[in-house]
Amino acid sequence: MEKSIMAKAKDIRIDQMVTVTPATDNQQKVFQDYKSGKNMFLYGAAGTGKTFITLYLALQEALKNETPYDCVYLVRSAVPTREIGFLPGDEEDKTALFQVPYQNMVKFMFEQPNEQAFSILYDRLKNQGSLMFLTTSFLRGITLDNAIVIVDEAQNLNFHELDTIITRVGQDSKIMFCGDIFQTDLQRNSEKEGISHFMKILRGMKSFSTVEFNLGDIVRSGMVKEYLISKIKQGQTESGQ
Repeated sequence: MEKSIMAKAKDIRIDQMVTVTPATDNQQKVFQDYKSGKNMFLYGAAGTGKTFITLYLALQEALKNETPYDCVYLVRSAVPTREIGFLPGDEEDKTALFQVPYQNMVKFMFEQPNEQAFSILYDRLKNQGSLMFLTTSFLRGITLDNAIVIVDEAQNLNFHELDTIITRVGQDSKIMFCGDIFQTDLQRNSEKEGISHFMKILRGMKSFSTVEFNLGDIVRSGMVKEYLISKIKQGQTESGQ
């Protein structure tokens, strides 16, 4: 089935984005598989740019006129307990809890003269419907058409939540998952095992590409990179790997 393409009357356009190139071989694989039309599951070490490159690729397509994608939906569990219904305000107020890291990522995707100019651009990007934030608490009953869905911190979602999210993907849409399956906030073993079961299902689907990031993919510099590598190695030693 051909994907329907309509003109997008949007203030923020793709020609305002800077060019980002893959920094590692695994990032290069993500760029290639994504551009071939694959849905993606990126997992592995922190500091490897998994979320940054998926958000960059998704925004590029959402801002192009010649694609069917109107919006990038960023979905995650807002807090470790995965329940934010008791907090005051609407969905926008509640998702403000976790928007800051993604706002910082977007800052490196657009060339702006100062912080105020970027703040205006970022608000316009959201107001024109190109970037929206959702939590798992608000997904039931929603169908996401003409969208690119990014599920971040996927390791903090149990199988039921992952299953719910992927079945919300509608017409002319695709989905990308990012996470580190070895670092989860989930407490119950039955919930922790959910992501492994979910990944087995995805590996059996031709429409999905799974990419594992390792120590060689860490793109942070200096002490931060050294810390992340030491942390991962320590975790492997303690788990007997």
